[in-house]
Amino acid sequence: MSMDQSTTKAVIYCRVSNVKQTTRGNGLASQETRCREYAKYKGYEVVDVYQDDVSGGLIDRPGMQAMLEHLRLHRKDPHVVIIDDISRLARGMEAHLQLRAAIGKAGGVLESPSVEFGEDSDSILVEHLLASVSQHQRQKNGEQTKNRMRGRVMNGYWVFHAPPGYRYERVAGHGKLLVRDEPVASIVTEALEGYASGRFQTQAEVKRFLEGQPYYPKDLPNGQIRNQRITNLLKKPIYAGYIEVPNWDVSLRKGHHEPLVSFECHQRIQERLNGTAKVPYRKNLHEDFPLRGFVTCGDCGKPMTGSWSKGRSQRYGYYMCFEKGCVSYRKSIRKEEIETAFEGLLEQAQPSEGLCHLVFEMFKDLWEHRLSQSTALIRTMKEELKKVDKQVTQLLDRIVDASSDTLVTAYENRVTVLEKRKIELAEKIAAKGKSARGFDESFRTAIEFLANPRKLWDSDRIEDKRAVLKLTFADKLAYVRNQGFRTAALALPFKVLSEIGEEENKMARPGGFEPPTS
Repeated sequence: MSMDQSTTKAVIYCRVSNVKQTTRGNGLASQETRCREYAKYKGYEVVDVYQDDVSGGLIDRPGMQAMLEHLRLHRKDPHVVIIDDISRLARGMEAHLQLRAAIGKAGGVLESPSVEFGEDSDSILVEHLLASVSQHQRQKNGEQTKNRMRGRVMNGYWVFHAPPGYRYERVAGHGKLLVRDEPVASIVTEALEGYASGRFQTQAEVKRFLEGQPYYPKDLPNGQIRNQRITNLLKKPIYAGYIEVPNWDVSLRKGHHEPLVSFECHQRIQERLNGTAKVPYRKNLHEDFPLRGFVTCGDCGKPMTGSWSKGRSQRYGYYMCFEKGCVSYRKSIRKEEIETAFEGLLEQAQPSEGLCHLVFEMFKDLWEHRLSQSTALIRTMKEELKKVDKQVTQLLDRIVDASSDTLVTAYENRVTVLEKRKIELAEKIAAKGKSARGFDESFRTAIEFLANPRKLWDSDRIEDKRAVLKLTFADKLAYVRNQGFRTAALALPFKVLSEIGEEENKMARPGGFEPPTS
């Protein structure tokens, strides 16, 4: 199409691939300067400049859409569209042809100081070759970037977005390395160890715990966290100090960053994720009714729920059974009645002061005995580690000789299991070799809880109340209306203490129990 250059109007289109190039450079400005210089040389009047900081097709580019709309509105007065280089239009053949056709359909004529566009066969060939070269460069850059990232992962470095609890920091000899990001790191540790130990029996409880932490990052506007993020948190070996990227064929390996939990803890979490929860759980648990879901109806055995009822001047809390057909269906029991009776159970489970002192001394003796066995245990684990290492070597030899894909897969799966066992053994050996904490420091909290579970129950945190239920009782508690709780099944520590306390203990006299003979 021929144009009278003295009256030709032009628009400039500039593009960078991402926002970072806009904020950390002058890519758009330099493109615009070069295009204006070209327009001045050709005698064009630049009427507008359109910019984009994204890649993609027509739909993804607001600047391109605005420019096409301008061209369509001035179709009777065709404009020249000036781009700095063919790669600024697109870096893929398909996108290039799509954008080229859209500009022509809107009445624009594409020009560039770097390449001459034309409609003859030779010009089209050159244009397509340049577009193909641009696409090749983009793909090659992507491949090289991925290869460099994969190589760094294989060397034990995380290269993706820092997970919650970590942040990147430049460390001498490592480059950008994951380091602890407090206080989130400690929150993550508590969540992971809590799930591994059973303090949090379900992922929903972990979710509620993290949502209650003001410093933990939330991903929803209402302050909640997506369920998938909780699952990812529990599954990531990165928190145990290890890195694994199956999509890049990078198997589990030791990372250079500091772990937030032990590998043994990570393994317990995976075992729990692959199993089933054994403790009563209610999705709609509320702090106002801490026994909801744990106390069952004494008539039908179904978990009781709780709700508030509005009176004339105040609200009243009730527990009740909603199992249709039950004789206690929708017959309410005052919240204070059940919870006061429950506190009575806790007081009954509380051992005497003398018995607690006896248990403390027993634990202390056992602690000292275990310390004396530590050296022998380390030797045993080292021997097992050698055996596992030998098994791995044998399986690798079998993989090389195997001709069946099924056998190879089976051997590889077995090797993966054994490699994880090696990691676990090595971690335990290293931990045994470190100076252990003192007995008082290690068991003070546990002994205090055994001595007085009511103290933790009086906490304002719903997580503490749920912990009391799980640690004190082995099963749900049945409550019979107008009668009270049935005999509670105590957890093993309290059961043992209860049995010891009920025994009649007597000291033998020097002469024995029989009357002395003359």
